[in-house]
Amino acid sequence: MSWLNRCVVFCGVGFGSGLAPKAPGTFGSAFALLFIPLWLVIGFSGTIIAVALMSLIGIYICGQTAKVMGVHDDGRIVWDEFAGQSLTFLPLLYLGAMNWFWALAGFALFRLFDIWKPWPIRVIDRQVGGGFGIMLDDIIAGAWAALCICMYFYFTSI
Repeated sequence: MSWLNRCVVFCGVGFGSGLAPKAPGTFGSAFALLFIPLWLVIGFSGTIIAVALMSLIGIYICGQTAKVMGVHDDGRIVWDEFAGQSLTFLPLLYLGAMNWFWALAGFALFRLFDIWKPWPIRVIDRQVGGGFGIMLDDIIAGAWAALCICMYFYFTSI
């Protein structure tokens, strides 16, 4: 394996967090909680840019990692969890409501949608291939989780 592929796979497996023997997606999502201090420092707008870049770069990283591993969307590939989990936190950053309770709630919501795979996540997971497909289902799971957080704050402020 080339040096570049080694670096890409290391990123694809979430710097090792996706190599957990059980529930690698959960470990990858939990690892993404370590990004919260960075998101707080760079703020809402900076986080939007970072998540967008993470997602675009992730198409290559996830696709190439899957190719090197010889499998599509292997559980050990967790870069997509990094982006989806980070997307979940955008409403909390916007509202200035980020704390450990909401970080754990966002984590739980993202994992719920990522595992349950409601429409259209399940369809995308089955029908969209390559790095784009690997990334897209987790981005949508993150969007669903973020929407739940938005709805909570909207309906509790009425």
